[in-house]
Amino acid sequence: MKQVQLKICGMLHPENIAEVAALEPDYLGFIFFKGSKRYAGELDPEVVKALPEQIRRTGVFVNEDAQVVLELVFQYGLNAVQLHGAESPEYCREVAQYVKDKQPEFKVIKSFGINVDFDFRQLEAYLGVVDYFLFDTQTPDHGGSGKKFDWSLLDKYKLDVPYFLSGGIGPESAEALNEISDPRLSAIDINSRFELEPGLKDAGKLKEFKHKLS
Repeated sequence: MKQVQLKICGMLHPENIAEVAALEPDYLGFIFFKGSKRYAGELDPEVVKALPEQIRRTGVFVNEDAQVVLELVFQYGLNAVQLHGAESPEYCREVAQYVKDKQPEFKVIKSFGINVDFDFRQLEAYLGVVDYFLFDTQTPDHGGSGKKFDWSLLDKYKLDVPYFLSGGIGPESAEALNEISDPRLSAIDINSRFELEPGLKDAGKLKEFKHKLS
């Protein structure tokens, strides 16, 4: 199985961003949802643009107007978006087509909250539209809950689209993650379980966790 990538989400403070970027994660996530404690809309765009090229700068949006998403993509030099609300396939296609005309390597990640009642058939409408799915714990707060869902529910996922795994993943999760053999698992998405406070990541815990991931 190929090396699973790492996405660290909810970055906020310039010094902490530099500290975490030095660990060379594959993705850094910046949340542009005003209802989040990790809202990054006041962050200097130059801080994000200055990140090393190999780190994919990812903007997280929740049911935002598509025009606002596009403006922030170019303002912050984002090269991926994570759509974490009820965005339709048509909405995802609009964003993807507009940006990919200018940035062919731009990625669109569509998030879904998973629980026992989740119907994976709804994902079929997004085929050919998004690059990845992200499976998170179903909560009313659009992620960042620190709660894990039952990963065995992913046995019901039958599509070939690669996915990110999120939701309550903490320092103690590395061993269980290493046991996942699904080749569609592209990246691990971590956030609140590695924080000293909302938006401030513990670089020591992140470094240790990254080392443990096989």
